[in-house]
Amino acid sequence: MSETLRIAVIGAGRMGADHIQRLNTRIHGAEVAAVVDVDLARAQAAIEGIPGAVALADAEEALNNGDVNAVLIATPGFLHEDILLKALARDIPILCEKPMTPDAESSWKIVQAEEKLGRKRIQVGFMRRFDAEYAALGDIIQNQELGELLMLHHQHRNPTTPPGFTNEMLINDSVVHEFDAIRFFTGEEITSVQVRLGKATKNAPAGQHDPQHVLIETESGVLADVEIFVNAKYGYEVGTQASFEEGTVSIGGDKGPYTRTAGRWGGNVTPGFEERFGAAYDVEIQAWVDAARRGEIGGPTAWDGYATAACCEAGVEAQKNGEKVAVKLNAKPALYS
Repeated sequence: MSETLRIAVIGAGRMGADHIQRLNTRIHGAEVAAVVDVDLARAQAAIEGIPGAVALADAEEALNNGDVNAVLIATPGFLHEDILLKALARDIPILCEKPMTPDAESSWKIVQAEEKLGRKRIQVGFMRRFDAEYAALGDIIQNQELGELLMLHHQHRNPTTPPGFTNEMLINDSVVHEFDAIRFFTGEEITSVQVRLGKATKNAPAGQHDPQHVLIETESGVLADVEIFVNAKYGYEVGTQASFEEGTVSIGGDKGPYTRTAGRWGGNVTPGFEERFGAAYDVEIQAWVDAARRGEIGGPTAWDGYATAACCEAGVEAQKNGEKVAVKLNAKPALYS
């Protein structure tokens, strides 16, 4: 086994801070060497109690730090492209939170840069692939235990959205996970996306139509749909039902014990993605670290990041015109075959 990963975490916001604590307390074979944030005080707060870690305000300074040999990118998506290109130039392992970049054109530039490097260095943070229930459903599909997969029905519900969460972000920041899940489950590319806008909740902020119904088709004709509802109020709930030739399988839904007492019954709904997918994040980051120490990646590739970006572009176009929009993909390079 090669040397310990000395990781620079770029971005100390909600996701970055969560990963910093994960790396410091639960992941083996890796250490936090540096934390970068434009808010230096936030970076300094994030490294408190982590021996040897430094707080920086500039990503390039971290990449040039001789003590850093890997990078985890948790900044907003529009900042990813520049950091990815600089990290690829240094030929170090990269874990990039989704989206890899905000659009297909810039994602394709990343694919081309990695192809030129000649080996896969980027793992994209689609953590649902590492969730135990997702993995179990994936095995049922792969092994054809219930015959061929015919349809997928997804629900993606958030309690509320932060200020500035636009209509397009329902696709780019939320349904992006379902695009990747559908590609993961089917092993196929998505060929078309349609978005239907029906009755809207009064709880959606101005300029945001919520909920939305997204209709998706894959290369072999598997049909999938997503209910995206980001102001559902009651909690964070992600569920999937798969329809097969010989049965159905459902994952997600309520968590914790289901209790009957004092004339009432019920369980709990997780309040946010950290609670629902906390274990999946742990497995994801450990898989990345273990693979990186072998000179490999342990999950979704830059091609997956590019393909989902193309799906998101089709989804945003479909939001605006209500039509069935084809997903446009360049030919897959041999590196990802």
